[in-house]
Amino acid sequence: MHKVEAPTAALRVALTVFRLALTPPRMAPREIIKLPDPRLRLVSQPVSEVDEGIRSLVADMFETMYAAPGIGLAAIQVGVPRRIVTLDLAKKDEPKTPQVVINPEILWSSEERGIYEEGCLSIPELYEEVERPAQVKVRFTDLNGTIHEVDANGLLATCLQHEIDHLNGVLFIDHLSKLKRDRIIKKFTKAAKRAEV
Repeated sequence: MHKVEAPTAALRVALTVFRLALTPPRMAPREIIKLPDPRLRLVSQPVSEVDEGIRSLVADMFETMYAAPGIGLAAIQVGVPRRIVTLDLAKKDEPKTPQVVINPEILWSSEERGIYEEGCLSIPELYEEVERPAQVKVRFTDLNGTIHEVDANGLLATCLQHEIDHLNGVLFIDHLSKLKRDRIIKKFTKAAKRAEV
């Protein structure tokens, strides 16, 4: 997900609930798959064990996300259908706050709705307003295998929902009208065909 709005002080406090203890080691950026790649519609599989392979993938995901640049990335966006998300909602002038969310599950969503302008690293240079629940409670596992629950609102709630959608094969454009969504898909399909020539 592209950065669209800076987190508030209260949001930064909420982020400490699941902040990484250590910054992941520098690894190699991976290619981000783009619409209309059919892999973006895959439902990602749960992570059964956090091993060195998962840790290496997470490090690559952070490197890829920061290089893009973006504030959120799902593993499927680098072609790996596992239920892993990396996030960093820090402002540009603030220290990085990398967070890893493994096997996330939305336990509760508020009836109150919020609207944010969203973008996606897999649908570059496209931004649209999307309406989602304003608050969510999410359960997830960290890199140490510890289970957490976080009550999220604002940008954090939006980002978590956006990335969890990716894990379920859903893109943010699926929340738009069918007409608008079809136009976007057609545009990116044409662009992909031109790139192949």
